[in-house]
Amino acid sequence: MPTLTKPKPEAKTQPAQHHSSEIARAMKHYVVLRTFAVISMLAVISWLLIDLFGPIPKYQLNHRTETELNSPEFVHELEALSASRIEPHTHIEALPNGVNFYEAEIQAIQAAQQSINWEAYIFAKGDMARRIVDALTERARAGVEVNLNIDAIGSLSTPKRFFNGLRQAGGHVEWYHPLRWYNWPRANNRTHRELIVIDGKVGFLGGAGVSDQWWHGEKKDPPWRDTMFKVGGDAVRSLQSTFVENWLESSGQILIGPKYFSSEDNSDGAMAMVVGSSPSQGGSTRARILYQTLIGSARSSLKITTPYFLPDDSLIKELVRAIKERHVRVQILLPGKHSDHSMTRSSSRATYGDLLKAGAEIYEYQPAMIHAKIMIVDDLWCVVGSTNLDHRSFGWNDEVNLAAVDPELAGKLSANFEEDVSKSNRETLKAWENRSYSERAMEWLGWIIAREQ
Repeated sequence: MPTLTKPKPEAKTQPAQHHSSEIARAMKHYVVLRTFAVISMLAVISWLLIDLFGPIPKYQLNHRTETELNSPEFVHELEALSASRIEPHTHIEALPNGVNFYEAEIQAIQAAQQSINWEAYIFAKGDMARRIVDALTERARAGVEVNLNIDAIGSLSTPKRFFNGLRQAGGHVEWYHPLRWYNWPRANNRTHRELIVIDGKVGFLGGAGVSDQWWHGEKKDPPWRDTMFKVGGDAVRSLQSTFVENWLESSGQILIGPKYFSSEDNSDGAMAMVVGSSPSQGGSTRARILYQTLIGSARSSLKITTPYFLPDDSLIKELVRAIKERHVRVQILLPGKHSDHSMTRSSSRATYGDLLKAGAEIYEYQPAMIHAKIMIVDDLWCVVGSTNLDHRSFGWNDEVNLAAVDPELAGKLSANFEEDVSKSNRETLKAWENRSYSERAMEWLGWIIAREQ
């Protein structure tokens, strides 16, 4: 009979000591990950708090100018303050509404012989975008240098493949400031410029990008009311220089040569200067200085059209001083019920109080969304371009404006302004003070994120 032996116990595969070391390593990794997560959350929260509530520069003129607004002294002073250059021979043509300015832009593209440079915040896929890309593609095939710089957030809904044909034809398409792990603290820095330069001789600027909402409207909404400006003469060189700034950031190229900068001499036209504006480290911008100086120097009238009106305390006080101390007539034209951002409109209406009490005239446009960005000072100075009267334009965005001493242009824009006012409702102090509690609640919510709107 075989001898029975007691089976030996199986050896343990993982000794207790090994288990302890594994647990220790896991705990160490957990602590590291948790610490990293906490630091990341604190960084994001700090960034949001600084953006939403951090200090911004206060703007106030140290004294009132005694010189005439069209005098050489004032013109050169404003030139220096805005770090810009006076171009004495500039032609400016107002092109109201998409049915006019898109056709003018496409005609200019079709006539291009050397270069087309286009910078846009909004380039939205649609019927008009297809027409424009087709026109750009045809010119690229013909040997024209086509450079298209599009904001990566403003045009987020447009896929890159939308431009495949243009690229295959030799065109260059870049995306401005796409979000990356290394640049997220600057996520709010967008190019808000709507700028075109063709052959270094013809330019367009304003607030309208490429989207069907400016052309035939969308989803039962009528086409937006807007104005673009066609520019010729000396100031086009400065528009080209403004384009080159952000093209360098997007592509790494500095554009030089006669195909970009015309050497033609011009002998007539208005005095104008291109004010390219980018946020400084401390938050000040050239655009903000330009607006504050002109508003603080107005003698008789201010006509302002803006789609997004979120003025800071410095700007409100400057407008109130203009009314009370210098008896300036202040008229402000804003979107009404067709505003594309209801929260922004509510936040904007919260700022009406001090202005209405001082005697400002505030109008809300009724037929459609109004998106024009125009200021007329004393029927003499005109400021047109991409800048809204809000913190995003003055503190975060790259913008471009044209400021011109041009009474003829001021007259045409004033006539357009009066026509728009005739289609608007005037806000009264009594109606504003009696607005509903629900509207006041929306204003309070909007105040929290006012700088992000």
